[in-house]
Amino acid sequence: MTGPVKLDRRICVAPMMDWTDRHCRYFLRLISRRALLYTEMVTTGAILFGDKDRHLAFDPAEHPVALQLGGADPADLAECARIGEGYGYDEINLNVGCPSSRVQNGRFGACLMGEPDLVAACVAAMANAVRIPVTVKCRIGIDDRDRYEDLRGFIDCVAGAGCRTFIVHARKAVLAGLSPKQNRDVPPLRYDYIYRLKAERPGLEIILNGGVPGLDAAAQHLDHADGVMFGRAAYQNPYMLARVDAEFFGDARTPPTRFDVLDALMPYVARKRGEGVPLRRMTRHVLGLFQGQPGARAWRRHLSENAYREGAGIETLRAAASFVRPANEDAANGLRRASMR
Repeated sequence: MTGPVKLDRRICVAPMMDWTDRHCRYFLRLISRRALLYTEMVTTGAILFGDKDRHLAFDPAEHPVALQLGGADPADLAECARIGEGYGYDEINLNVGCPSSRVQNGRFGACLMGEPDLVAACVAAMANAVRIPVTVKCRIGIDDRDRYEDLRGFIDCVAGAGCRTFIVHARKAVLAGLSPKQNRDVPPLRYDYIYRLKAERPGLEIILNGGVPGLDAAAQHLDHADGVMFGRAAYQNPYMLARVDAEFFGDARTPPTRFDVLDALMPYVARKRGEGVPLRRMTRHVLGLFQGQPGARAWRRHLSENAYREGAGIETLRAAASFVRPANEDAANGLRRASMR
């Protein structure tokens, strides 16, 4: 892929701080051609006053890919959306779901659910600045504003400003008393809120996010929502995405094997090492590639113990692969022998 494509949000991979950087996204794209990928949240200040290429540059192979912005000033968000469109992103997403205290201190993230009129103004400004879709990722509520009616009121207000796509994390955010990690686990999941929202607002595109463990569960949610966004499940077991293209998009091409993915990743790693990118920045994202497979523990251990070393390069990745290739070949040979008995 060499440019923006028409977006299909049936299966997405969530924006995850410190995780879904450009190296992670390149790797995930080798597994699925069709899942929509999202950047980490990038604040308006980082774009307007920082190194734009550092925050926004990406490999064309990552398409389709969406840029998530963090901010609360309509003019700043509009300018950053315009810059993001210029970099070639396929969608601009506004973060209205992050519950961290640092984000709250900047008056953006989940706390914006308490200011729907401001979110609507931000969306309108961004939509007027770009031709690509502007979407919102939010929670089902915050603190004591956690009734279904609160969620519906927020959605209706922002939809009135022109937003047609909402990615809704099915937990509320507790802005004081819970850490960001606890906010991903402690508040109960309320998928029924999202199902009801889609039923009552069929003209909106509603993407369900939060606690979805795998593709079988995603298929069930798609009976009630337009799409499903995976977070930690896809990061910790990335090869689960290998089934996505065929099962959800009707792609007849044979999915890549884990070794196909690894072999395709090698030239990228070699190229980036030549540009001075430390190996650990790339290999930390691939630790889960062989989850559940023979040799997976040795694969993870070798990368964890060696990728940080001064001068570590492609040979470290090849050495780690030597632990899983023979183990998987032995397992396959054992299955073949058993079938012949």
